[in-house]
Amino acid sequence: MNHPAHPKLTTAACELFGVTYPIVQTGMGWVAGANLTAATSAAGGLGILASATMSVPELETAITSVKDRTDKPFGVNLRSDQPDIDDRINLMVREGVKVASFAQAPGERLVKSLKDQGVVVMPTVGARRHAEKVAEWGVDAVIAQGAEGGGHTGTVPTSLLLPQVCDAVDIPVIGAGGFFDGRGLVAALAYGAAGIAMGTRFLLSAESRVPDAVKARYLQAAVTDTVVTKQVDGHPQRVIRTELVDHLDGAGRVTAFPRSFGNALRFRKLSGRGIGDLLKEGRAMHKEQGLSWAQVAMAANAPMLTKAALVDGRLDTGVLPTGQVVGVIDELPTVGQIIDRIVAEANNVFTEFGAV
Repeated sequence: MNHPAHPKLTTAACELFGVTYPIVQTGMGWVAGANLTAATSAAGGLGILASATMSVPELETAITSVKDRTDKPFGVNLRSDQPDIDDRINLMVREGVKVASFAQAPGERLVKSLKDQGVVVMPTVGARRHAEKVAEWGVDAVIAQGAEGGGHTGTVPTSLLLPQVCDAVDIPVIGAGGFFDGRGLVAALAYGAAGIAMGTRFLLSAESRVPDAVKARYLQAAVTDTVVTKQVDGHPQRVIRTELVDHLDGAGRVTAFPRSFGNALRFRKLSGRGIGDLLKEGRAMHKEQGLSWAQVAMAANAPMLTKAALVDGRLDTGVLPTGQVVGVIDELPTVGQIIDRIVAEANNVFTEFGAV
């Protein structure tokens, strides 16, 4: 049930996405499936379906499942370097998906292709200069994720990054990294943002498909129990510190490369991609992102190590991507309860300070 909102909670993001509240659920791999995405959109926010770990047929099934659960707008998170990216875009257009989000810059061609077909484009950035670059390409909005955020993250905290990005671009900016309640939403709006995006808060919800035992491990974590490591896939990634993560951080490239290559082959089989697709994607990462071949192989670690924990429940062999906000979350409410509480808390803050 949608909670009545203060007028200041109706922002440019609400109009752009066609949603009631300026609250976005991020497209977390292996986590943001049809159930969580639909629940978020039905509750008045913007749910985003994670497609990077899906084949195109699986994505089509997931989109259909979301549409069966709600008629509200939702989005799909994409990887710009996937060989079948055009097939995914065509599917989204055909199915009327409202928003395409990206964890990395999608490139000017993809931005134009999506916008020409009426899809809202929203990449995630971790620096002011990145926001300025994608804004020049014509994206409709950006998620500015501070260092507190989970998964791949930068080094600038949200409290510094968000006002910088809001000052730099004239499109709606969604703040991410450290948000979990109504006070944070009001703070983001005060910085000039048009809303907030949350991953960990939605991961720890009743609708999240993460196994209960894994959720329990998240709930045990303190704000100091996360670490940023490059040993998962070669890029800085915030995860819960575990024995496995400590082991990965201590492993040298000689042992890391064979493990990474093996995971690449396993992910290829799981996702239905051929060897040719895997090599094509690897070449794109090598050329466009400037990664060494060792780093390209390491990039295959992230999907499989994350799947081991978040899907298979193997805490001993998997990693747990998370934001630092995990340390202030101690329960598993429904998505509807999460959004209603945030809106009610934001309303109270506005009322307390006499906002009109």
